[in-house]
Amino acid sequence: MRWQRLFADLQAEFDEAEAAAERAEDASRRRVETGAVRLVDRLAGALDRPLALRCSGAGDVTGVLVEVGADWLLLTDDSRREVLVATATVRTVAGLGRATAPAADAGPVRARLDLRRALRGLARDRSVVQVVLDDGAAYVGTVDGVGADHVELAEHAADQPRRAAAVRGVRAIALPAVAVVRTLAPGLD
Repeated sequence: MRWQRLFADLQAEFDEAEAAAERAEDASRRRVETGAVRLVDRLAGALDRPLALRCSGAGDVTGVLVEVGADWLLLTDDSRREVLVATATVRTVAGLGRATAPAADAGPVRARLDLRRALRGLARDRSVVQVVLDDGAAYVGTVDGVGADHVELAEHAADQPRRAAAVRGVRAIALPAVAVVRTLAPGLD
């Protein structure tokens, strides 16, 4: 009887030590996994959620996250305008849930869907936009073209279409300076 209690106590101690080691290993594994998560992966887990971003130059940007690109985010704000955000300018994000998208292999196609490609889509659409820079400056017009490291904006009033007579000038903007690009409804400036 005494030997059975001793063996039972030893087995219980062994089981507890093994369970504690497993818990410590799980916690350590979770820390390592969490440490490998990039912000873009974290944000990809928040698709279709309302988020509040704080961005260099643009300040607070809110909206429902619609898409996550290689170096940009696309939100739809309360006015149903699209807001393109350069992830390099994002300083904080509020509204995230617990979900995180698995780290995705960029792949050759996805890796090419960078900010330049998104801006080229705006150029094709001939949308009137507001471009907010990382220093807070803002310019309104139509994206005329996108180079390797810059975007060309034909500046004109938001309530006018891009016509030669309406264009006040063309401004080249360095891509790293772009913080946020908002589509504008006619009449907004």
